[in-house]
Amino acid sequence: MKGTDGDWWFCLKHMKVEHGPGCPDKDRMGPYDSEGAAANALSLARERNEAWRRQNED
Repeated sequence: MKGTDGDWWFCLKHMKVEHGPGCPDKDRMGPYDSEGAAANALSLARERNEAWRRQNED
């Protein structure tokens, strides 16, 4: 659900954290439960991608 109090997003267009309504969802990662989690969105995605890549190599 977009724009609730707990919705934090990471905007890929502006490379910053947004809370609630903001840029279109197509330009954002989330929602996340906290500002910190949204701030770490790119790092988390990088870690997951690396884990999936290693898993696919097996």
